[in-house]
Amino acid sequence: MQEQQVIRAVAHWVDSVVVQLNLCPFARKELDNKRVRFAVTDAADEQGILEDLARELEFPNDNPETETTLLICTTALSDFSAYNQFLDYTEGLLDQLALTGTYQIASFHPHYQFAGTCPDDVENYSNRSPYPILHLLREASLEAAIAAYPAVDEIPNRNIALLQKLGVHHMQALLKSCADDC
Repeated sequence: MQEQQVIRAVAHWVDSVVVQLNLCPFARKELDNKRVRFAVTDAADEQGILEDLARELEFPNDNPETETTLLICTTALSDFSAYNQFLDYTEGLLDQLALTGTYQIASFHPHYQFAGTCPDDVENYSNRSPYPILHLLREASLEAAIAAYPAVDEIPNRNIALLQKLGVHHMQALLKSCADDC
């Protein structure tokens, strides 16, 4: 799939799932203000992804108008277990670059599964995406948004209740439509 198609699919997912369902109450503002960067890595191995991730972690320093970046993995990390283990390397990269506390990496994957859940449990869809994604967040901005948001601790439970109401089949169709429409 071409890079622009991948970006359209992920942008559609951000808009139709993350924003429209309000799974992340902070996403709409950044998307509306065009402060979200969509970057694609077609690296075939973990080392290549880490190299691309390191470049993306440098990007906001030179581009302060970019608030957050979604690094979309198109080739590697399709297996969720391998992806989940790879997240340890991303944390190590933050340490190596002395960026721990400056940036945080959130994770999204087509087969995302929270610990203690079954693969088909609907709450997993709060972190399911069309492709494996590393979401780079500015820690200071995230802290400010959380401080200004009432009842931030209720977001996960609210999301689970919404997803349970919508049901697995609805969420499967919604996620599938993000890739199919592009």
